[in-house]
Amino acid sequence: MYAVGVDVSKGKSMVAVMRPMGEVARKPFEVAQDHQSLDSLARQLITFGGDVRVIMEATGRYHEPMVAVLQSFGLYVSILNPIVIKQYGAGSVRKVKSDKKDSLKVAKYGLDRLEHFARTYTHECHQTSLR
Repeated sequence: MYAVGVDVSKGKSMVAVMRPMGEVARKPFEVAQDHQSLDSLARQLITFGGDVRVIMEATGRYHEPMVAVLQSFGLYVSILNPIVIKQYGAGSVRKVKSDKKDSLKVAKYGLDRLEHFARTYTHECHQTSLR
């Protein structure tokens, strides 16, 4: 099983991939929020094979393009309330804040709490465009 933690922002996202026992399968890397980059990301994640679960925080609407592309490739995507992730790291003595650390934190949360959250299903593209 692979947990893919995504720290989403407006123009780019930071992505980290972890395996059970906290093993980092892929160090955090940056992905642009454009269709070509997101398509490439989905193809990379599929190459891991097996059970790949993508976990990200809800970030207004910034996460929606990534969710749409990843789901179009059949990947499991779960969107979480940012407060849940913030509380998960509240016990840490160190208060390091960076996109790389945040993506690893989300991936670790995915490994630790996998059974507690469900797959997210999004609206069809034409429904979203009507908003």
